Amino acid sequence: MLPKMLTLAGLRSLYQTGETTPVDVVQSVLDRINASTDKAIWISLRTRDDLMREATDLLATGPADDKPLWGIPFAAKDNIDFAGLPVTAACPAFAYEPEVDAFAVERLRAAGALLIGKTNLDQFATGLNGTRSPYGAPRCVFNSEYISGGSSSGSAVAVGAGQVAFALGTDTAGSGRIPAAFNNLVGVKPTRGLVSNSGLTPACRSLDCITVLAGCVADADEVRRIMQRFDAADPYSRPIQARNLPSHGLRCGVLARVEREFFGDDAVATLYDEAIQRMAAMGAAIVEIDYAPFRECAALLYEGPWVAERLAAIEDFARTHGHEMDPTVREIILGASCMSAVDAFRGAYALEIFRRRANVEWEEMDVLLLPTAPTIYKVSEMLADPVRLNSNLGRYTNFVNLLDCSAISVPAGFRPDGLPGGVTFVAPAFCDDDLAALAQSFHQPGCFGMGYDREATIWRA
Repeated sequence: MLPKMLTLAGLRSLYQTGETTPVDVVQSVLDRINASTDKAIWISLRTRDDLMREATDLLATGPADDKPLWGIPFAAKDNIDFAGLPVTAACPAFAYEPEVDAFAVERLRAAGALLIGKTNLDQFATGLNGTRSPYGAPRCVFNSEYISGGSSSGSAVAVGAGQVAFALGTDTAGSGRIPAAFNNLVGVKPTRGLVSNSGLTPACRSLDCITVLAGCVADADEVRRIMQRFDAADPYSRPIQARNLPSHGLRCGVLARVEREFFGDDAVATLYDEAIQRMAAMGAAIVEIDYAPFRECAALLYEGPWVAERLAAIEDFARTHGHEMDPTVREIILGASCMSAVDAFRGAYALEIFRRRANVEWEEMDVLLLPTAPTIYKVSEMLADPVRLNSNLGRYTNFVNLLDCSAISVPAGFRPDGLPGGVTFVAPAFCDDDLAALAQSFHQPGCFGMGYDREATIWRA
């Protein structure tokens, strides 16, 4: 019998004692998927026979040092290539059959991980809410009236519902962090270029990051470390240039009171206050910063010329098949048609001004602690007001890739109504290792369970 939530440590322990095998795990995972009432999580699954063959091969060779993810089931967002299933990017008319795995998927499978299938998303990774898909809207694992967050919606719910141990998402504006927060998970957004995007259908090619969603920081960070490697085939891939956070006297930037916008959600505001208190108790110096340059920079992603990069990714398809796209996604992407090269340069100039202003704030802090999302909405509310409410969700996430930062979203507790909230640690590029250590220290004492199981044991001796 598998635990409700799947973790790397938990599965490894069961394998080591002989209580289960990869073949048993595949069968249990497929049973959980078939029994789920949320039928919008997955876009495509590998066949049972295909998975059983792969699990049997793993069992025949046994665990090995070069297969640290031996027998670990995972999912991939359906804008990431796997040579065995079509890629739709949540648009059936766009579907294609990849000939090889994405670089990141190849790395994970070489490490022994078992890809179960491809998960739902906001179409073309355009959205933070999880409702913009013809395959349906995956729901928050705590209350099906509420959104799962997007665009990595299916990936978050697959992990949060205990169907897989981890899942790959992508993150351009917060798509790997917001769904983590809404499903009581950890979302690791690496430094841009640290994980190769070869085999990823781009949203904004210059900003996209493949991300990891998991129940705890240790799992998500281990998967990130396995995926990361310089890839000469990806023009945006970058070699690792590790940077350190201070080991003592950490300065933690937080929102000044005037910048704390929660759109009336006092419960999330309280969770943020409690997170700040937790950081202070850990010995961090709390520094209120001016969030304005980060907030104003964030507006460039959807209100500036970076929308044109979304059009560049699928221009021919959007112009000839626009009628087959989600209406909101079509409006956003084709809305960039009027933008010019002049607009692009003006946006680039504005970004450098915001970067300079943000750097002034970085001189006063080592890490920035933010609410992952200011609130959460019901599916009905999101469908009634899809653009404005989606914009609200990105208030504290949209700037991160524009300003070349690393980030990790972690659970921060629960509202009185039982819905989870999250906070995000943001640091300069290439602070990924130290940021993970900090996030794990913060998350460990919280013991909020993981995913839908609030009683799950995250930490093992």
